[in-house]
Amino acid sequence: MKKFLIIGITIIMFFFKNQATADYEKVFFDFKIDSISGEEIDFQKYRNKVILLVNTASYCGFTPQYDNLQKLWDKYKNDGLVVLGIPSNSFNQEKKANEEVKKFCEVNFNINFPMSEITEVKGDNAHAIFKWAEQNHGKSAIPKWNFYKILINKEGKIEETYSSFTNPTSNKIVSKIKELLKI
Repeated sequence: MKKFLIIGITIIMFFFKNQATADYEKVFFDFKIDSISGEEIDFQKYRNKVILLVNTASYCGFTPQYDNLQKLWDKYKNDGLVVLGIPSNSFNQEKKANEEVKKFCEVNFNINFPMSEITEVKGDNAHAIFKWAEQNHGKSAIPKWNFYKILINKEGKIEETYSSFTNPTSNKIVSKIKELLKI
């Protein structure tokens, strides 16, 4: 009787699982986005690298995380990490123009990791990369606030997501990055 109960509970758990199917018809490297300076960023150039995708904003309580994103980039870029900032006004905390965001990041945080143009990250107008993330990783890949982090492995698939509260240089993130980079 216990055996049937366990089997039944297991089957029910699969029906209520809140994770997308992760078919990955496309991977991260199949997408493109415009940079903050207006050039196209073809994610193909990041093939075989680990990507930390972060939606950012200039007027957010988490904005000081830019410092630690830059530290991560400086420390691990030669090992194959790409920090990719996606400025977004999805939470009404970003400047209105790409030039303003670029200047703000350079002057206040000395940012030199790649950044996209101001981009929607949730809802119907979200950039295709965020729709792809939700489709393949479920609701946990939808940014809940600014400085939400999506870690993408060398195969171009989502490895893990991290809340805005998780500092980019936390042991949780750094240890996972090092594991993926095999360092």
